[in-house]
Amino acid sequence: MGNVITIDGPSGAGKSTVSRILAEEIGYCCLDTGAMYRAVALVAKRKGVAFDDGRALEEICSSLQLRFEAEEEGTPRLFLGEEDITALIRNHEFDMLSSKVSSVKEVRESMKILQRKMSLHENFVVEGRDMGTVVFPLAETKFFLTASLDARALRRYEERIVKGELVEIGGVRAELEKRDYQDETRSLAPLKPAEDAVIIDSTGLTIQQVVKRMMEYMASFTKAQK
Repeated sequence: MGNVITIDGPSGAGKSTVSRILAEEIGYCCLDTGAMYRAVALVAKRKGVAFDDGRALEEICSSLQLRFEAEEEGTPRLFLGEEDITALIRNHEFDMLSSKVSSVKEVRESMKILQRKMSLHENFVVEGRDMGTVVFPLAETKFFLTASLDARALRRYEERIVKGELVEIGGVRAELEKRDYQDETRSLAPLKPAEDAVIIDSTGLTIQQVVKRMMEYMASFTKAQK
């Protein structure tokens, strides 16, 4: 297996952007596992499959043809077969639907196998909610990126306003709070920091400051290993 750095955390903490920039800085590939669950939810919705139907969702997972294509700037694009689904799955509907399918045992097991296979021959920065606790428990470097609910709500609100959505920050905050509850209380792979994860609170920090802290930690860890 290649080297793996895990970044877990709740919605709106900045995982995707931080993971992409960190990967660029150290020459690793970036694996957005949350996007993979969104892809499962998209296919399930299109096929009319119930989001708690483990057997049907497992069949979807087994036939998924997913690939990421790196962009010079911005989030790596995700393709389902030949269809670019990057924009389709980046909205609050799939925020919630991905949480539903990710709580299904058959889906998590299928995704765990796929994610581990993808990391066999490349070095990856992987982001998600159970990367350090379940999928890559032996990763040497693990981060848990969090932020206050208000800070995360403001970030998501601003993102959606830029996209032209008519939303109120109170509604965005309520959606995040609901997603947090779903992720933290599910019986299967709940959202929590790995015991050996470095916890970084990004409230009040810029993306660059978060990445700098991670780089500093990795440099100190490498030095201590010598």
